[in-house]
Amino acid sequence: MSHLTTTREKPPSWLLASRLMKVQSQAMLRRVAHSWGLRRMAHLEESDLVIPDSTLARKAVELVAETSPGFLLNHGLRAYAFGAALGRRDRLKFDRELLFLAAAMHDLGLVEQFDTPDQPFELQGAKVARDFLVGQGVDNERADLVHEAIALHASIGVASRGAPEVRLCHYGTGVDVAGLRLYDMERRDVQRVVAAWPRLGFKQGFVSLLKDQVARKPHCNIAGLVGFGFNDMIMAAPFEE
Repeated sequence: MSHLTTTREKPPSWLLASRLMKVQSQAMLRRVAHSWGLRRMAHLEESDLVIPDSTLARKAVELVAETSPGFLLNHGLRAYAFGAALGRRDRLKFDRELLFLAAAMHDLGLVEQFDTPDQPFELQGAKVARDFLVGQGVDNERADLVHEAIALHASIGVASRGAPEVRLCHYGTGVDVAGLRLYDMERRDVQRVVAAWPRLGFKQGFVSLLKDQVARKPHCNIAGLVGFGFNDMIMAAPFEE
């Protein structure tokens, strides 16, 4: 991958509003399609609830577990499961290990050990993850793809046009954070994911982290979403915590 995302500033309000309206209209139409039996549901597989059997995946989980609160670790694992299920529903060909690495490490930029005073957390997390992977001997092309999946995971209207792993990291995190595309998941499958990796007070903990980011970095991408009520969407998501 020749180009890496290096900036992620707060988008103009009109642009963000149009992107959010598009997401909302798509959701409405897709719910109608489900009610008429015209849209397939995603289906969870047992492999979605298991950390990939690779040294790299285990080391990535160790890194996140050592540096992040439990609610962030489990969030990344749930995002992987949701993303994998949606990938099959959307008939996308994706690299399961790369999707796992991106989902597991996508919020490293929020934790104290890696946070910076000015860098958007998505970009900082992407850099940390890429450096980690290169240090483990991963080739640049694969490390770059994980970088992009993390850098763009909170970019509505952008990530959905990326490589399959980029899209699925975006979709998986969206399901778990705000209930986006939850309409494509069977209720029993959602319950299985949460049972495997409990939420551990995710809503309160995550909103607190985002508020801190916005207060210190008012021109970052996430500040735009929060300005449009993203924190309220998180708290209203159909999860208990």
